[in-house]
Amino acid sequence: MSDHGGYYMLYRVEGIVIRSMDYGEGNKIITLCTKTNGKVGILVRGAKKVKSRHAAITQLFTYGEFVYFKTGQLGTLNQGEILESHHVLREQLHLTAYASYVAELLDRGLEAGEIGAFLFEQLSACLTALEQGKDPQITTHLFEMKMLQAAGYHPELQTCVSCGRDDAPMLFSSRLGGTLCIHCKNRDPAAIIISEGTLKLLRLFDRMDMRRLGNIAVKPETKAQMKQCMRTFMDIHMGLHLKSQNFLDQMDKYNI
Repeated sequence: MSDHGGYYMLYRVEGIVIRSMDYGEGNKIITLCTKTNGKVGILVRGAKKVKSRHAAITQLFTYGEFVYFKTGQLGTLNQGEILESHHVLREQLHLTAYASYVAELLDRGLEAGEIGAFLFEQLSACLTALEQGKDPQITTHLFEMKMLQAAGYHPELQTCVSCGRDDAPMLFSSRLGGTLCIHCKNRDPAAIIISEGTLKLLRLFDRMDMRRLGNIAVKPETKAQMKQCMRTFMDIHMGLHLKSQNFLDQMDKYNI
């Protein structure tokens, strides 16, 4: 297809809006996690205008079909259709906080080419689980595990990372990359003592697909350990400083 002598390609993708920012007078630039084309940036002209037919499809967490053409790095939206608006995630503050964290983690954590159909499906399932009222902290930790796996950083959880034993009580060492047996605890003084329940949950998450997440009832102390393990591991291995993470921390602090 030509455009004033140049050539552009028309694409049709299914995608989820993971970032939406204002651009110029009335426009927006959205970042999509797509099923087929990785991470894609699209300019949506006039999206900020009240009567824009594209305003709704540029909202965060929206799952839709997007038709856009591309001449350079950025695409330009031609038409779009909402498949799932996920409006509940924008209306309830605590859900907005968790969904924003998941979206920002995916956006900042991986390069465009590293995002494929697997992560698109995991993100879609994660947003649906949050919307369905599944435990948001547990849902988010499972998504973090899928992100770590996609980035090639997932923790070793079956045997001791130092000596290979699998028959002794385990600690969790973010620095060494997974479980550390009690005999090797001097290898990392910062290793976290975890319960059998926390280790079982970590192992379950390592092999579980987001789409199979049921309503898991987890004890508060297990959730607290899980959070400590995942937070330290994410900080050491992915090293992202996310605005949405700070917001989640504030919510926890004030029990919002």
